[in-house]
Amino acid sequence: MARPRSADYDDKRGAILRHSAAMFAQNGYDRTSMAEVAAACGVSKALLYHYYVSKETLLFDILRTHLQDLIDSVVAIDRTLTPRARLRALIGAVLESYRDADDEHKIKLNEIGKLTAPRRRELIEMQRRLVAVFADAIGAVMPDIDRDKILLKPVTMSLFGMLNWHYMWFRERGAISREDYADLVTTLVIEGAQALNAPAAAKARKRA
Repeated sequence: MARPRSADYDDKRGAILRHSAAMFAQNGYDRTSMAEVAAACGVSKALLYHYYVSKETLLFDILRTHLQDLIDSVVAIDRTLTPRARLRALIGAVLESYRDADDEHKIKLNEIGKLTAPRRRELIEMQRRLVAVFADAIGAVMPDIDRDKILLKPVTMSLFGMLNWHYMWFRERGAISREDYADLVTTLVIEGAQALNAPAAAKARKRA
């Protein structure tokens, strides 16, 4: 018979994920031991292994939880919004989900390759689901880009480039707010993509 979970199981799990993410982001996954994670979490090593049977399982749960939070934030956006408003809302939702998640985001960019192939595939599929939501939204704003599948992918991935690397320079109390940046990214993506003319599209097709 399975051992019942304690009432504070999820709270403890969440704390372990946050502390271990900070350790992995600061010191690197390979250079961080489970003993160091346990110490940072303020728990015994035995208790840590009660939650996670291995360091890789812990890394996987950090990344899976982070990606699921991102997916949940975008699927909750109202699909009845106008196309531009919906794209802006999606961008804002991702930026808001990144708030206080720099460690998890850094790990996603740098450490996903440390996982076994099946676990990598699961996370990559989650990433694809997220990208598909944005590709659909971009296509709704710009039907010409949607019809030109060669251009839709680079436009969509360029958007993610702006979102995924903003943590390198963005500061919460800086000159630009999170909301301001969401407006900026929306404008750059839409008006930049609309500026793609026929010669640019033909050149992209030739290189594809």
